[in-house]
Formats: sequence, structure tokens, C-alpha cells
Amino acid sequence: MATPAVWPLDIVLHEASGQLEVLWNDGLRSTLEASALRAACRCAACESLRRAGNLTAPATGIALTVLQPVGEFGLQLGFSDGHDRGIYPWAYLHELASIPSLQTTP
Repeated sequence: MATPAVWPLDIVLHEASGQLEVLWNDGLRSTLEASALRAACRCAACESLRRAGNLTAPATGIALTVLQPVGEFGLQLGFSDGHDRGIYPWAYLHELASIPSLQTTP
């Protein structure tokens, strides 16, 4: 398996705020809200709803409940609404972290 171009050096789940903070190997430090991560889910069900124009915004107050590493590939995230099928590759999380409108402060 090839080493990904970007990978996390540190991952912190701020449970009180529901934010995921990641320090990347390229020096970027990102903080993403659980709601933004839930809205960006790329599992088959969410992608199908997105293509059909039926994907709704996540519920207010959604929280991250599971952070499960998927080998050296990325993270599987679980949310308080029960959704836990999305796998977030490191490159995709880094891409989300690079979008200023998705950034927040811890």
C-alpha cells in the first residue's frame, strides 16, 4: 500500500464542542465541526441522496460519537444521529480542512 501524500500527526476530538482538530504533516492545523463532517459524508447512501438532490442538512447539535481508524487510509466517523457508514480518507479530510468556510476555532 502506498503512503498517502498527507496524513495526520495528531487528532483531537473536542467532545464539549463537537469539533475535530487535526494537525497535518504539511503543517496545516484544521478544526472541523461535526455538522460539516456529517454533511460531507461520502458513503453510498449519502452520495445517492446528494445526486438525487435529497440530502438534507444534519440536525442541529449533531456530535461525533466514533473515531475509528481505517488502516493507514483514513477515519470512519460515527455521529449522534446514528450515521456511521462514512469513511473519510486522509486526502478528503485534508481537502475539507483547506476550505475556509468549513474552518472553525477550537
